[in-house]
Amino acid sequence: MPPVVVQTEHLTKKFGSFTAVDDINMSIEEGQVYGFLGPNGAGKSTTIRMLCGLLAPTSGRGLVLGMDLASNGQKLKEKIGYMSQKFSLYPELSVIENLNLYSGLYGLRGAEKKKRIGEMLELAGLTGRENEPTASLSGGWRQRLALGCAILHRPKILFLDEATSGVDPKARLLFWEIIYDLAANGTTVMVTTHFMDEAEHCNKVAFIYYGRLIADDSPDNLKQKLPGRLYEISCPAPMELLAKVQEGAGGEFIDSYFFGDKVHILAPAGRELRAEGIFEGCRVARIEQSMEDVFVYLVKSHAHDDLGAGRISGIGSATAANAKAAKEEAKK
Repeated sequence: MPPVVVQTEHLTKKFGSFTAVDDINMSIEEGQVYGFLGPNGAGKSTTIRMLCGLLAPTSGRGLVLGMDLASNGQKLKEKIGYMSQKFSLYPELSVIENLNLYSGLYGLRGAEKKKRIGEMLELAGLTGRENEPTASLSGGWRQRLALGCAILHRPKILFLDEATSGVDPKARLLFWEIIYDLAANGTTVMVTTHFMDEAEHCNKVAFIYYGRLIADDSPDNLKQKLPGRLYEISCPAPMELLAKVQEGAGGEFIDSYFFGDKVHILAPAGRELRAEGIFEGCRVARIEQSMEDVFVYLVKSHAHDDLGAGRISGIGSATAANAKAAKEEAKK
């Protein structure tokens, strides 16, 4: 079994009376790609800043690479890589000047520095473009350069905080290929993202909601925990259909919500939907659960507890009572 490189116990961060991260317990093994998901303001970035030694916990304990967060913050920074959504580059500098700057900060010198910079230029696909101004690079190229700067010192663990935001889908795909290569060579990667398709590619996924961890498992296991049967309904008037469903015209459902221009309905396990009744004239298809469906279900399951009462909007109107009933039914 691979060694555990990140371990937290009751990790908590408060800002005055506001609890940003609340009693988090997590464990990440060496070489894993660990996805950390949640809505804006859920506590993702605060958690990562604590794990990087940039922010002291209010209470609880955290170990990263065997080092306690409370007493080894500076030493920890030398062993990890960190990349944010803003990429942390100096746009007025050239590609090579950014790499030289970061290699100096990491204490690289001489032949080793030259070797590492060459490796990062190749990794980023920027060989031959060393003297170009960083400001002139597209978002995807800046992203790969920022990653190269973050791993010049060959960190054992890499924290990526919304690092795939703001770039086109092709650039995101290429970026993930690099992440997989790093993980295959033993680097542990913890990545926060709001792209649900990226969560599918992680070894483990954790969901944080208003500071608390509400799920932590492999994507396959999380999808299997979704109760009932999931259907996708395509119709000419999805808004009207969803309104009817949520008014109870089609009977009892566990959940219902928009999914792009379609409607997703989570029906009880023994119920089969057909293109009849309120669904007449619609295309009704039973589908496999996606991580986006899991995310919606998890968030709405906690919509009326002490975490998020009254704070859920824009994702349908299934109640926490329905979610609770489905969970109880699944246990029988």
